[in-house]
Amino acid sequence: MTIVDVRTGLGWDSHRLTDTQPDRPFVLGGVTIDSPLALDGHSDADVLTHAVIDALLGAAGLGDIGEHFPDTDERWKGADSIALLAHVVGLVRDGGWTVTSVDATVVLERPKLSPHKAAMAERLAATLRVESGRVNVKATTAERMDAVGRGEGAVAQAVATIVRPA
Repeated sequence: MTIVDVRTGLGWDSHRLTDTQPDRPFVLGGVTIDSPLALDGHSDADVLTHAVIDALLGAAGLGDIGEHFPDTDERWKGADSIALLAHVVGLVRDGGWTVTSVDATVVLERPKLSPHKAAMAERLAATLRVESGRVNVKATTAERMDAVGRGEGAVAQAVATIVRPA
């Protein structure tokens, strides 16, 4: 009988939406989406990838995204969040862990994400080094309630499961 250690982590992130930075791309899950809006933040503000990073760090007991990539450090200004995720995957693997699955939800009024969910899941899966079917990306709205519902920002939540031999 093979015994494995299984851990699950939860990640959550939020960023404001902006229309005042026309040169800033709108990036979610490592996919650039055509939109007059962009997410505002120190890095590329990829709220989905940030939630996945936090979920992995939490599962592995490695702190949080702010400890690894603080927004006070100019090295991370404009950083590609997929590159940050790749680094975190390396840390998780260095601890003997294997990512088994990620499930994530983005809450955003616009732009509509349905046409982009599969591409986001594929990009995340490739970076996580898992089969595409092990990453699920969902999208919903806040039904015009609260700041996200008014179109002021986006929120993402992610759950990551990792395993290693016990």
